[in-house]
Amino acid sequence: MAIATRHAHAHHRGAALAEAAQAELESRGEQWTQLRSAVFDILSGFEKPASAYDITEQLSAAQGRRVAANSVYRILDLFVGSNLAQRIESANAYIANPHPGCRHDCIFLVCDCCGQATHVDDDAVAAKVREAAEAAGFVAERPVIEVHGRCADCAAKATAS
Repeated sequence: MAIATRHAHAHHRGAALAEAAQAELESRGEQWTQLRSAVFDILSGFEKPASAYDITEQLSAAQGRRVAANSVYRILDLFVGSNLAQRIESANAYIANPHPGCRHDCIFLVCDCCGQATHVDDDAVAAKVREAAEAAGFVAERPVIEVHGRCADCAAKATAS
C-alpha cells in the first residue's frame, strides 16, 4: 500500500496564501491585477470546490456590477496553468492551491455526499500513472487522479443512520 509522500511546503491560508499566489504569478511574468486578486480571494474563501459561476456570482455581488463568466474562466485557466488553483475535472470546479510554488500531480479524494475535495500528494502513485502512460506511448502532461466516494464525516453519518 502506497503512503502519501510528505513534502516540506507551507500550506498557506488567508493573506499569506494570496501573497504566495501573487508572488508565484508575478514570477511567471504575469500581473496581479485587482480583478485577479478578487477572483483569487473569492476562490480561496470557498470551503469546497467552486464553479466559475459560483465565483462570478460572488464577484458580481462584491463589485456591484455584472462580471462576465468568461472573464472569470480566463482567470481560472491562468490560475490553473500557473499552479495557483487546481481543477476538479469531474465537477468542473476549482480549489485554491494551498502551496502555489510546489508542483505535484493532482490526486483528489472527492466526496459524493458533501462535495468536499481533499488534495493528496503521493508521488509513488503519480509516478506509476506516468509510467503506465509512457508504456502505452503516451506523454502525460498533467495527470489528474480523482477518487469518488465518501469522506470520513459522511461515511460516519451513513453508518450512524
